[in-house]
Amino acid sequence: MTISANWYLLLAAVLFCFGLVGVVSRRNILVVFMCVELMLNAANLTFLTFARQQGTMNGHAIAFFVIAVAAAEAAVGLAIVIAVFRTRGTLWMDEVSTLKN
Repeated sequence: MTISANWYLLLAAVLFCFGLVGVVSRRNILVVFMCVELMLNAANLTFLTFARQQGTMNGHAIAFFVIAVAAAEAAVGLAIVIAVFRTRGTLWMDEVSTLKN
């Protein structure tokens, strides 16, 4: 039994919507970063689904670059979060509204 591509695309759409709702509604910086990662993984699933349909490796190459960008974003984002927490003592986005002290 094979699973059609429509189910993969539906799963990717649901994951992307969960990530989008999390980015828009949450106020904790760490939760926002996790929701952005969820959105990037949903995009990867879409790329790989279309690559499977076409039988090419183009989607795999794009997914590889998205994973590399997500890893760099996580490293830089975590460094920024740590710096903000050390200076402000909080991770709530409402309280960290400016970059000045």
